[in-house]
Order: sequence, then C-alpha cells, then structure tokens
Amino acid sequence: MELIQDTADLSAYLAADQVIDHHHPVVREAAARLAEEVADSYEYARAAYEFVRDTIPHSQDSGDLRVTWRASDVLALGTGICYAKSHALAALLRAEDIPAALCYQRLSDGEGGHVVHGLVAVRFRGAWHRQDPRGNKPGADARFSLDGERLAWVPDPSSNEMDYPVLYAEPHPAVLAALRAAPDRPYLWKTLPSTL
Repeated sequence: MELIQDTADLSAYLAADQVIDHHHPVVREAAARLAEEVADSYEYARAAYEFVRDTIPHSQDSGDLRVTWRASDVLALGTGICYAKSHALAALLRAEDIPAALCYQRLSDGEGGHVVHGLVAVRFRGAWHRQDPRGNKPGADARFSLDGERLAWVPDPSSNEMDYPVLYAEPHPAVLAALRAAPDRPYLWKTLPSTL
C-alpha cells in the first residue's frame, strides 16, 4: 500500500497543536529521559515506541475508565486507547524532530461491526513506516520496525477491513470528536468511529 501525506509540507508532521502538544513540560521531560538512554534518532524512535506501547496501558486492557486525548495527558495519567497512545507517540517523536503522522485502519469490532484503529507513521530513510503503539496482548504482537510492518493486526478485506492510506498531520476530526465528547470509556466505546 502506498502511504499518502495529507499535506506535502513535511514540517506539518513536526508541528505541535492542542493534541500533539510536544512543547508541554510533561512531553519534554519524557522525551529528554528517553533521549538520554540512546545514541541516535533511530534508537530514540524505537525507545519512544516501546515506552508508549509497554508502559502506558491501553485503557480497555487495564479497565481504566478515563478518556485521554491530549498527548501530555496520556503521559501524565498513564492511560489511553489506541488513538490517545498514538497521539503520545507522535508527540514524543516530534519533540525530537522526527516527523510523525497519524494513520488508521478499519477493523472488525468482534460484534458484527467495525471500528477505526489508530496508528503512527514515522519517517526515516526518506519513507514512512507505520507503527502500532496500542500495546500487546494475546492475539496482538506489534513491534517497532523500519524493515516491513509489524502491526498488531492485518486487515482482512473479506471482512470489509482496510488500511487507510492517508497520513494525517493532525488527528482525524471523527476520531478527535469522539474522544473529546466522551465522559468515560464505556460511553466512548459506543461512539467510536466505524469508518473515516
């Protein structure tokens, strides 16, 4: 699949905004801690990915009812669903001048419908590489990779699942609206977008 930037301006994938708030002290502190432990930007990207994937539980897995959407809140509270964790990873990458995009899949929800799943793409070696920071569990084993995707799930076209090819500089409006409107995770689960 060919990944398509939603803007040709690469600087948009380094920008800070209210969601990917990489100038926030919580994000800067986490980025600085991670950067101290590595030798280069490749190692930093892997460390940031593994930090978000492994130390910030997916709120459904942990039973946390709080809904986070701003990167700094995800890091401060230590919880989030796939979209929120993607926002946190994008912020950590951009904090160290590594271009990061938000991208999505449409997957079966296990109940006869579909749900949009959030990913991050990181730019290295002149190309974009998708990563899934959701968090591993039985049936989902995502790994950081610049040599072929190691995502948690591969969409099944026969089940109307798909990869969306667009790389967004900012969260998709449908995703952000669902997150911001939800008072808790059970409510959010009923309002997650099923398509973009």
